[in-house]
Amino acid sequence: MKSLIVGLFFCAAGLLFSSAAEDVPVAQDEIVPPNDAWVNKIRSLAPAEASVKPAKPRKVLLYSEATGYQHDVIPHVVEVLKVLAEKTQAFEIVESSDIADFASDSLANYDAVILNNTCSARPERNLFLDVLRSEERFARLSDEKREAIASGLEKDLLSFVRSGKGIVGIHGAINILNNSDDFSRMMGGSFDMHPKRQDLTLIPVEPAHPLLAAFDGQSFSHNDEPYIFKNDYQKMNFRPLLEMDISSLDEQTQEHKKVVGMKRYVAWIKPFGAGRVFYVSPSHQPESYESAKMLQFYLDGIQYALGDLACDDSVVGVKESE
Repeated sequence: MKSLIVGLFFCAAGLLFSSAAEDVPVAQDEIVPPNDAWVNKIRSLAPAEASVKPAKPRKVLLYSEATGYQHDVIPHVVEVLKVLAEKTQAFEIVESSDIADFASDSLANYDAVILNNTCSARPERNLFLDVLRSEERFARLSDEKREAIASGLEKDLLSFVRSGKGIVGIHGAINILNNSDDFSRMMGGSFDMHPKRQDLTLIPVEPAHPLLAAFDGQSFSHNDEPYIFKNDYQKMNFRPLLEMDISSLDEQTQEHKKVVGMKRYVAWIKPFGAGRVFYVSPSHQPESYESAKMLQFYLDGIQYALGDLACDDSVVGVKESE
């Protein structure tokens, strides 16, 4: 009898621990460039196939330039996306460092745009304008002409998504046009600030939602910057996917005036016109990607943005005219 009780105890304990949050490697203070070993690890953890078969071959424009804060994780994200594309054949990646590729005639070649930590500089917070002012090839342009081109590129990007295409914003990407009300409306918010990087826990908002299947209803703990958003975020004009568990943050952060008062989501989807938006704040750290669950989540979110993974993307707030 005693052995039976002991056996049942360990069986129950096993079930308990198997449902715990997935462990990811401890985040290092110094982020080193991705090497072959790291990429191979990502490849071993990445999904073997796409969640849904693409309706047609998909081509994605990947832009990873930044004129403001330079995230050391940028090259890691590039490798993650390449692995997902190559291993699952869900999409093809085309990398670009040229803002001219945001013009409508170039965007017409793609099904979605992925913005990888595209932080802009203060005070304008407009990456297009930053590039037009800093690159030698635009030196002869007047300020008026630069502003007109920057405005045109923003309009082309919004029109691209509105027409039925997709956009994916990763971590600092939401900062690319941070002072633009139109861009905030499309993305579902703008970057406001973040307290210090720390361990935190993310909670799937709707465990049964197709884009959250990767987490099996479990929370996800990792080390990241707790991003706080403003502008259109206040309207909750999106469908939230991952919520930051405020109780998992340090005491000072929990009491920060910009943290308290409302739910803090760090990943969401939303329709924009006939198109689709997927924003995912995780992560500032490469260790967060050393997770089969996070890689599956990324893949599913991208397939949603491409229009291949159908799901409920109705917004929780008031849907605005676009």
